Parts: sequence; structure tokens; C-alpha cells
Amino acid sequence: MVQQGDVSTAVVVGSGPNGLAAAIRLAQEGVRVRVLEAGDTVGGGARSSEHTVPGLVHDDCSAFHPMGVASPFLRTLGLEDHGLRWRWPRIDLAHPLDSGAAGVMWRDIDRTAEAMSEDGRAWLRTFGHLSRSFDGLAEDVLRPVVRWPAHPVTLGAFGIGALAPASWTVRRWRRPQTRALFGGVAAHAFSSLRTPMSSAVGLLLTAAGHAYGWPVAQGGSQAVADAMAAKVAELGGTIETGVRADSIEALDAPDIVMLDVAPKAAVEFLGDRLPAGIARAYRRYKYGPGAHKADFAIEGGIPWTSEFCREAGTLHLGGTFEEVAEAEGKTVRGIMPSRPFVLVGQQYLADPSRSVGGINPVWAYAHVPNGYRGDATEAVIEQIERFAPGFRRRIVARHVRSVPQMEQYNPNYVGGDISVGANNVLQTAMRPRVGLNPYSTGILGVYLCSSATPPGAGVHGMCGYNAAESALRDLGVWDPASPGA
Repeated sequence: MVQQGDVSTAVVVGSGPNGLAAAIRLAQEGVRVRVLEAGDTVGGGARSSEHTVPGLVHDDCSAFHPMGVASPFLRTLGLEDHGLRWRWPRIDLAHPLDSGAAGVMWRDIDRTAEAMSEDGRAWLRTFGHLSRSFDGLAEDVLRPVVRWPAHPVTLGAFGIGALAPASWTVRRWRRPQTRALFGGVAAHAFSSLRTPMSSAVGLLLTAAGHAYGWPVAQGGSQAVADAMAAKVAELGGTIETGVRADSIEALDAPDIVMLDVAPKAAVEFLGDRLPAGIARAYRRYKYGPGAHKADFAIEGGIPWTSEFCREAGTLHLGGTFEEVAEAEGKTVRGIMPSRPFVLVGQQYLADPSRSVGGINPVWAYAHVPNGYRGDATEAVIEQIERFAPGFRRRIVARHVRSVPQMEQYNPNYVGGDISVGANNVLQTAMRPRVGLNPYSTGILGVYLCSSATPPGAGVHGMCGYNAAESALRDLGVWDPASPGA
């Protein structure tokens, strides 16, 4: 226990949004924080680079941030004072079909429902209350499951729907484009859409989209990490890049250690100090499908058949709900589908600063089996061509990260899993292990704070925030009256 009046110290290993959030929360309580980052820049999955044409900005992994702009913690930090600016496209999301029609989501739920004709009323019943009450929902959903909810009515309404397979939830709508729209959002879970709880991500991200939209960070996702790093410095913390900490023995015995790493790395980092039962749980932890990343520099815009797609920041490509479900099911089973589910980003529509002259950056990745060693670039291009004939001719440069390269870029992405953990039934509810405190490693003062902990993937910082709260309570330095509490 740290005695009152002492200055406690903390080392955070990893500077992804969760590691930075943990550092900020600890520093808010007067803890002396030091962040160690093996890479040359901070950010983890929230980095941006010039991969193709000089001056053209590509997001390395995370790109759209409905949960970032809605995060209960990030919204308290005043990150706009450190340069963060959110930018929204005219249309948040589109999902094209072979017929030329498209499912379309605007932030405005009434406009979205109106465009759905006979499906609009069911869409409003599903997402109206959730989007209007989203702040309360986020407060509960983005915390550990073993916790009394602050908004039980809203959480209950969400929970009942979240328990259902996406293949059941989609029966609420009749039009193929509406069904596909929901299916594409649900596919962000990287899981089978026919298993229980596969509706959860679809419900949450759609409700967030109607509450806050699906914005991008001006200048690239790196701006989110840079603003958080500036906040760490403002609070007196330090960040060291190019420093790899391979074991807990290399640290100078701080009071608190925060690990923004996957469970696999935590086992290696903590070694024999890790209790045997927890070590077994970390080794048994399951990782989900991988992502094959492809960035393109294109001349002009993508020639989508659907006019709506030409104004959408995010696009989901995979055809009908049934086609998406089939592809995701194969991917989870380790089979590479001929037509994988593909996400495409046109961030430049909301943020023209990412482009150079008439050349625009296009962000894309395909869902592929975990550990997939093939090249899915052509499959990505073919899926775009399917709904935008002539796209291939507009490519002037490309940059590809295969699954092994994704893991090399960020070791947390085991087997290319950018969610840092499979979203199966058990790990959706309890991750990285079953226990009252999912952040505790069983070693006093040592905590896991990566996306392998609740609430999971997303640039929201809540895994880091929750882990830091746990550490502060355990070490007796938490002030419940503090602004960050």
C-alpha cells in the first residue's frame, strides 16, 4: 500500500490509446508516470503514415472513431486543446449491393429511417432509444461486466438485443440493403454472425453512429494519439519511444505497472512472477480472424455505382447479409473466402488535408483467417471493383500489410487480429479471463490494460482508464472526488 504523502510511480508499457489513457488517469492522481514505447512513434493502432505518395496520409489501422468521439473518458480531457479535431463526412456509412442499391446510414436517425421506407419504423424502434440514451449506455457498456449499472433500464434494453445472434436481429428488416447495412456493422466483431451475442457490436456501433456519427481525426488517426501524448506531458508524465521493455525485471520497481500488450506478451513479460492459474488462462486466450491491410493512392474518387457511396466516409463491402455471414463464418473457421468482407475508408471526404492535388488516399482491409499467410490484395481490389467498376485503373500506388506484417507492425495483433482477442461468447462477456478483476494479473501493482481487457477493441481508451482505476483503488491513491473519477 502506498502511504499518503508518498509520490507513487508507474511505468506503462506500450503507447496505444489504452496505454496513454492509463497514463493520463494515473497522472491525474499525482502518480509519476513513465511510458515506454518500442516503436519510433506513439499510437499503437492509432498511427498514420505516408505510405504511397509523399504528403498523402494513410491511417495504419484504426480510421473511424464513433467510440472515440463518444468515449466517456476521452471527452473529459480537452484533447482539442492539443490539436485534435473531429471531421464528419456527409454520409457516415454505406453498404452497396450488386443491384446498385445501398444501405445508407446518416448520423441523423430520422433521415436514415426515412430512406429505409418500410424498414424505417423497425430501425427507429431498434436504435431510437439506444442512440438518444447513448451516453448512459456507454458509461455502463464500456466498463467491466461485474459492476452494478448506473443506467439499468438502458443497459437492459441493449443487453436483451445484444444476446441475440445477428442472424436473428436482422429479421426485423425486410429490405436487402437494410439487412446488409446492419450485417456490415455487426461484422466489425470479426465473429460468426450466427452465434449468440454477435448482435452486440452491431447494435453498439450503429447507436453510436446515430448519437455521434462516425468521424475521422483531422490529419490522421495519429492526431488522437498525439493529443493524448500531449496530455500525458501536460500532467507531468514522460514518454520514451524506441525503448523495448522485454521483462518486468528491466523496470525500476515502480509501484504500478500497466501493460498495454496482448496476453501472450504478458506471459513472456512477467515470466515466473505470473501466478500459474492466470498464466494458463492467458495462454488459453483465443485470438480472432486477421486483417489484410491495403492502402491505395488513386487519381480522383472511387467510381462507385451508387451515388450514396461517393459521399460515404466508411463503406462495407460483401454483398447481402447472407453473403457477409457466409464469408465471416468461413473466416472464423480458418477458411479464406473467395469474396471476403472488406472495409473501405474514404477519410479524405471529411478531411481533404490528407490528399495531395488530385490524388486521394483510400484505406481498406479484408477479414482473413488468423495467421493467414497469403496475399489478399487482389481480393480487396475485386470487391471494390464489384461495386465500383474502373477502380483498378485509378490506382497510382499501393501499400500492403499482410497478416504477418500486421503482427510485425504491432505485436499485439497476434495472427493479424487487430481486435486483440476473439469475440466468442465467453470473451465477449469476460476477457481476458474469468474473474472479478479482469485487469489484475495476480501480481500486486501489475495490470493488463490492452484491448484484451473490457470493453475490448476501439479507440476509446476505456480499457486503460478502467485498468488505472483498478490500480488506484488497490494501491489506495484514488480520490473519488477527483475530476477524472
